[in-house]
Amino acid sequence: MKAIQMTEFGGSDVLTLVNTPELTLTEDDVLISLYSAGVNPAESYIRQGGYVFYHPIFPYTPGFDGAGIIEKIGSSVTHLKVGDRVFISSCLDQSATGTYAKQMVCSSKSVRQLPDTLSFNQGAALGIPASAAYRGLFQRGKLQKNEVVLIHGATGGVGSLAVQMAKSCGAFVIGTAGSLAGIEKVKKLGADIALNHHDTHYLDNIPPVDLVLEMLANVNLTKDLNIIKRYGRIVIIGSRGPLDFNPRLAMEKEADILGMAVWNSSFKENKDSLDAIEKMIYNNQLIPDIAFSYPLEKASQAQDDTINTSVTGKIILEIQPEP
Repeated sequence: MKAIQMTEFGGSDVLTLVNTPELTLTEDDVLISLYSAGVNPAESYIRQGGYVFYHPIFPYTPGFDGAGIIEKIGSSVTHLKVGDRVFISSCLDQSATGTYAKQMVCSSKSVRQLPDTLSFNQGAALGIPASAAYRGLFQRGKLQKNEVVLIHGATGGVGSLAVQMAKSCGAFVIGTAGSLAGIEKVKKLGADIALNHHDTHYLDNIPPVDLVLEMLANVNLTKDLNIIKRYGRIVIIGSRGPLDFNPRLAMEKEADILGMAVWNSSFKENKDSLDAIEKMIYNNQLIPDIAFSYPLEKASQAQDDTINTSVTGKIILEIQPEP
């Protein structure tokens, strides 16, 4: 079976296309023929070594998100059947074999149904990004109907899904982007206000904000504290460096600054999140946006581009053609 494998930490050149043995499954597992895999920044951090949330055992096949068709099911699996179209979200699944491959084995708890209205590429764009958006908005941010939410970075894999999720619950959504094309995309996703975060005064005339989802805290946290309402919440989803700021800004508003990582989800929170995502995609409330895709053998380039380029949407590995 064709799969990407790494046997040591390092740059993207440690990712190698190899032939691996056939997979076996236990009673609670499913064997999935994969058509697409999502590429996440976390997979690059794991590859480099020292990632606090995940420590691979070599040889290691990367990938937590994917989509495909079930080929076999374990003896205790009753809610899925052979031939089902599914998406995979396996970051909490210690027995999952990795989605950068033609097939994978994972727990049936890591799998949800994928409707015919979404492609396998779109299904592979769910997983970690959709779980992060849901956890940030609802499990950590406690977003309620009619509240105002600012999604600071609304065009990426997480932000674009967060806009749609927030609208689906009846929130007033402000989304930011870094280009005119990005602003148009944020509007199409359903945001009530779309702003260019490169403009000097882009936050001057927005309504008071109850919740901020922050994708780049080292750049934006002080701005967030200035525009958040008293008793507001800021959920940090991403940061690329340290920050020097005055804690009095948080004191003045009694604002809550909340860190977030999907890896910290309890099994119940993970189940609730995946159940909600499945419901939203079946209700056409959540449509993942694909930036571009690579063949499996170009996994190294896909990881590099996920980290080093600004893309709107999700980068995908196309493992085999859509049937």
